[in-house]
Amino acid sequence: MASNWRLFAAVVSVSSLLVGGAACGSDSGGDTVTITANAINSAGGKNAAEAKWIEDWVIPKFVAQQQAKGVTVKVKFQATGVPDEDYKSRIAKDLKTGTGADVVSLDGIWVGEFAEGEQIKPLDELVGADRVKAWDGWQHIPETVRQLTSYNGTQYGIPQETDGRVLFFNRKLFQQAGMPADWQPTSWDQVLEAGRKLKAVPGITPVQLNAGTSFGEATTTQGVLPLLAGTGSTLFENGKWVGNTAKLRRVLDFYRATYDDKLGDAELQQDAKGREKSFEKFAKGQVGILLESDYFWRGVLNPRGGSFPMAERDTQVGWAKIPAATPGTGVHNQDFVSVSGGGGRVINPKSKHVELAWELLQFMNSPEAFSALIAGGGPRITARQDVNADALGEDPMLTFVSEQILPITSLRPALPEYTKASKALAQATLDVVTGKSTADAAAAYGKAVEEAVGKDKVASD
Repeated sequence: MASNWRLFAAVVSVSSLLVGGAACGSDSGGDTVTITANAINSAGGKNAAEAKWIEDWVIPKFVAQQQAKGVTVKVKFQATGVPDEDYKSRIAKDLKTGTGADVVSLDGIWVGEFAEGEQIKPLDELVGADRVKAWDGWQHIPETVRQLTSYNGTQYGIPQETDGRVLFFNRKLFQQAGMPADWQPTSWDQVLEAGRKLKAVPGITPVQLNAGTSFGEATTTQGVLPLLAGTGSTLFENGKWVGNTAKLRRVLDFYRATYDDKLGDAELQQDAKGREKSFEKFAKGQVGILLESDYFWRGVLNPRGGSFPMAERDTQVGWAKIPAATPGTGVHNQDFVSVSGGGGRVINPKSKHVELAWELLQFMNSPEAFSALIAGGGPRITARQDVNADALGEDPMLTFVSEQILPITSLRPALPEYTKASKALAQATLDVVTGKSTADAAAAYGKAVEEAVGKDKVASD
């Protein structure tokens, strides 16, 4: 293999490149392998820690690794920092037209859409099944996490990181309401009961359950989908999307109970900046319970650089598993449930340097690479459990997610129609929060999904 790569003759250089139209790793010498991600190394830049890691660690270390093998390579980083949908549109165009980077960062929820559009191809097809199978990293990535970069049981890339959703709660407010600091509800009724007790504490919002269209995807992933999993259902199962079903109506009933009882702030759910305001309120000790991913702990409340740093985070913030509606009624008959997101990297099918891109992909997902990423950007849950075991030991919350949430989690369906279904779910919650009956909201949702994906692809009862 190394003898082939020696054909990539050039002077070794490491550089960063703002988004341009570079054609699939091609360069004047035809010897450059490129990486792209929605990250940019600038003050306040999007995913700046990841961009810095790519520029300052991945590129020079990979160049040195290959040079030690007698292979001279040139690597460039195509950096950007734009809204996710803008990034998605750009890479979709690049992959369709055969331009763009050799190694592409991709949100897991886009994999199915890109695979359906033949913009990405299975790793086995690009690299060779034996070589893909031989990578020793697979044994450290749980099957649930591998699914982030797979579609219809076929692996299209390597997942980079994931997360898990839990119920965060303010221990100080719980103490004031006469509840335990180690709270762990075992049913939805117990969550509502805790919210009602918190109403006795003046000036707070007892429960923040994301709802409405202004919260966007956060409504679906930090609200509807975990609750739906708690009824024993996923959004797409047995080849059909969940429509106006009894389990979906049960989820909307929980929303109605939360907001009819004024446990949640209905006006906040309709605010264009509602999610950010809910974060700020929690950080100020004004929210009792909030359903969120571990990002809330490490990125929002983090006393060291969080968007809404909470000085007392480590002592005042508790976390609990999300209970099924009642014990044993969650997906796979689970008592507790969660939903995970995340993404990974794929190889551009039009890459002129597939072998080198595969080498780079493996390198970026090595224990050493992940350890360097964590060291530079703070603790996070990587795709690799061996790395998590070492890196998260001093963070009890992230360790909790890695060890107890990932084994029980579910993923969003990686299908092209997901975005439309997600928007319909957000609208259904908005309907309930603003006073529409569960029956009417569920009926409108069912009709919207049928129009979006086809009536024959929707299950109702």
